[in-house]
Amino acid sequence: MFSETAGSRKTIGDVDVLFHDGLYHLFHLVLPNHDFIAHAVSTDAINWRRVNNALFIGDPGSWDDLMLWTMHISPDPHQPGAWRMFYTGLSRRDQGKYQRLGMAISDDLYQWRKTPVHWEDHRGPRDPERVKQAVRQSRSQVADARHALFDPESCFPLEPDPQYYEASLDEGRHWISFRDPFYYHDGNDGWLLAAGRVNSGPIVRRGCVALMKEMEPNRFVAQPPLHHPRLYDDIEVPNAIHIGEDHYLIGSIREDAKIRYWHTKQIGDCWQSYHDNVLLAQGNYAGRVCRDDQGWLLWNFYSMNLADRTAENLMPPPKRLVKNGEGMLRAVTFEGIEAYVRDAIDTRCIHSLIDDAGPRLQFCRVDDGDLNLACDSGFQAFVFDESLEHFRFQATLQMQGMGKCGLVFRIDPESRDGYYLSLDMLKGVAQLRAWGTGEDGSGEHMMQFQALQSGFWFSETRSEAQVQLIVFGSYIELSVNRRVVLSLADQSFETGQLGVYLETAELCVSNIQLDRLASPRQTDDHLASG
Repeated sequence: MFSETAGSRKTIGDVDVLFHDGLYHLFHLVLPNHDFIAHAVSTDAINWRRVNNALFIGDPGSWDDLMLWTMHISPDPHQPGAWRMFYTGLSRRDQGKYQRLGMAISDDLYQWRKTPVHWEDHRGPRDPERVKQAVRQSRSQVADARHALFDPESCFPLEPDPQYYEASLDEGRHWISFRDPFYYHDGNDGWLLAAGRVNSGPIVRRGCVALMKEMEPNRFVAQPPLHHPRLYDDIEVPNAIHIGEDHYLIGSIREDAKIRYWHTKQIGDCWQSYHDNVLLAQGNYAGRVCRDDQGWLLWNFYSMNLADRTAENLMPPPKRLVKNGEGMLRAVTFEGIEAYVRDAIDTRCIHSLIDDAGPRLQFCRVDDGDLNLACDSGFQAFVFDESLEHFRFQATLQMQGMGKCGLVFRIDPESRDGYYLSLDMLKGVAQLRAWGTGEDGSGEHMMQFQALQSGFWFSETRSEAQVQLIVFGSYIELSVNRRVVLSLADQSFETGQLGVYLETAELCVSNIQLDRLASPRQTDDHLASG
């Protein structure tokens, strides 16, 4: 898990990742100050090394002198070998209430230069002579003549067009949403997406994906919204990708802190929703995509404190995006986890967690590697002998009856404190809880119970599922039938036993594979570990 240094009062914010020449480049915000965009690199998308920061807030009086928000990095289609970073800026002049989009350029992804801008007052007219003077000053500082080709009538920073979007502090919520740029090239034209708001309708239902077209190099003209669902306050961090013949629009929704998507066969047609358009469960936010040599990856940060997403954030491993046979977009486990597998653990060594279960029908049989488990009353878990810290568990579960089952992990066999993962095999619901014991004398507070995350899956084969549980530092990931259902971080428990639990059910556990994983601890001393 990638994060800022523990105890520093800083945390990772929105992320953007670009894959180039075998190296993943991570650019991310640093909260709560938002005063620079950090940069880290990785060869495996899991272990990161910080390098020089990419961009800082502007000098006093600049349009971006208060905060920097979400960015997107992409190849410059007009200058081979160059890169553009579109980013969000806020100014002190209007107390950060007006969001604008700027651009920076680079030849190597490490050194970035902001483009010359026109910046007087967003309500006032342009002063051509002053703009030209600022551009001349900027040109004199650039050694490479290619970077002197900016249009002297710079269109940056970009602002929302009042023809289509909220553009005045007098309307809507009295602060302007125009942030989180994403550059998309469809093979013919270039488009810039942003989180914006239409200028009519119920105030908290105006969130849309704003759209601008690149009419000539580095000059963008506003277009009608790419998508307005008529439901959300904002659609944050929009992304557009295509897989095969299908186009997908991905956005993060503040109302429930989930990452969702919409689909269409052709850009320009209406965007549609499937019955299940959630890519990642609650707490995963600001999803960004990048393409590597294996396909599309989805990245995000995870908030361990949903009440305050400016603290306790981590970036989990990415998810691979795939399209199923019905055209639905799915997040699956990143194959890079395989490189952290160290050794297989013998799953024939298993015993009941509770010895004094009483005169109940219960059994645990090992049959050629398969487990046949039963408990007709109350709770019972059957755990593997070894205490585990980082692991991957894979199995097929087949349940008989109408009872309950699930997994337990990092369980203390004495107190039975640890993680309890409920799997409703009939309805397709996964619920993860941290269940512990408080200090003596704390009364009712001795019972510590925290619901961490819920997720859903659909299967035509009720009562049967292929499950995979990855516990990797503070990162926890559950996949059912290959699809990632739960993805979160939690630090309640660090080690303990793994097992399967039942209540009034019989369960066959087959195709079992349990692997120990290496620690995800970062190699850079300046990084906090998982």
